[in-house]
Amino acid sequence: MYFLLTMSPTKKNQPLSVLLLENVHTAAVDLFQANHCEVTSLKTALSENELIEKLKYFQVLGIRSKTQITEKVLKSSKHLQAIGCFCIGTNQVDLTNANILGVPVFNAPFSNTRSVAEMVIAEIIMLARQLGDRLREVHEGKWRKVSQECYEVRGKTLGILGYGHIGTQVSLLAESLGMRVRYYDIATKLALGNAYACRTVHDLLTTSDYISIHVPETELTKNMISKNELSSMKKGSYLINASRGSVVDIAALSESLKAGHLAGAAIDVFPSEPEGNSDGFQTELKGLKNVILTPHVGGSTEEAQENIGREVATSLTRFLRVGATTGAVNFPQVEVSPNDRTSRILNVHRNVPGVLKNINRIVGDLGANILGQVLSTDTSIGYLIIDLENDVSEQVKDAVSKLDTSIQTRII
Repeated sequence: MYFLLTMSPTKKNQPLSVLLLENVHTAAVDLFQANHCEVTSLKTALSENELIEKLKYFQVLGIRSKTQITEKVLKSSKHLQAIGCFCIGTNQVDLTNANILGVPVFNAPFSNTRSVAEMVIAEIIMLARQLGDRLREVHEGKWRKVSQECYEVRGKTLGILGYGHIGTQVSLLAESLGMRVRYYDIATKLALGNAYACRTVHDLLTTSDYISIHVPETELTKNMISKNELSSMKKGSYLINASRGSVVDIAALSESLKAGHLAGAAIDVFPSEPEGNSDGFQTELKGLKNVILTPHVGGSTEEAQENIGREVATSLTRFLRVGATTGAVNFPQVEVSPNDRTSRILNVHRNVPGVLKNINRIVGDLGANILGQVLSTDTSIGYLIIDLENDVSEQVKDAVSKLDTSIQTRII
């Protein structure tokens, strides 16, 4: 099945063009091509102006964490139908304006959870045994066999800040090592295994030997671990952050480590990160004892990238093929099955009174027979799917797209 876009002139049966940036896994390319899409894949991110120029020729955009989808990009890209973030985070996209302009944004909330969780567990053990320091020393030709301040993790307490997809995976793996698990989340979450829910962040910090952070980047989480929180942590404890760089005050963490209050840290994300692989990266944490620094590689495994590619591409192709928006982070949720016996009209409109009445009037005036209709709304927009008999579907689509309330209308 091919797709007709009605926001701007597009020939029927013309395949959609997909632009993938930042070296998205080939699993996504294969899936798009299997769904009759033309795919252009680039290894790098694009600047705002470069992206605006490039998107003149594409209807679908796939990015990872570096490309910034601003209001200017969205308003300049009249052909854009959907965006896929081939990662967990979506803070690089102006979700509000994407919603207003009728562009759903999909991400991969599950596919790299195991990869990140396994790295966190590895780092807990490395910190407990000071393996990073021993590794570096042997590479430098130094033999420093020590047991002082090196520990087993069995019987120690792991505090998980953010008990979502990754946090729960870390919880289960930690328990299998014999660790006690405590967690805190702003939402009520079901404890897995023997994990214990703390009532406050302070309770978590003061009672844990290790703190592992798994929260999104929001105004609430910016610098949520700073001087006061670090001083609340147990003396000799450890901090692991594989979530977002803005969550931890790096300067305060550096001072806590230098003062000997914390015994070590593992940091995979930073407030400012290079656009691509490069030399000369700087941070206050460089050279500190028992500090593991990695270049945002928590989800960088072959398995995770392949799974992410397949997960996001599947969400996008289901939206393009049948109109399903399940999993979109900024859009009304609609789950529908294919129906090859009808023409399906998809309409995004401003959520104001009378829209459905006007659309149904058009359908009635043209003598169309509605075989199925689904509407879902949020505060800004409504998303309507109508299954019609084929004979007048083009006329209905044209008339609906001309309504003042319509944002995007297409037929599949």
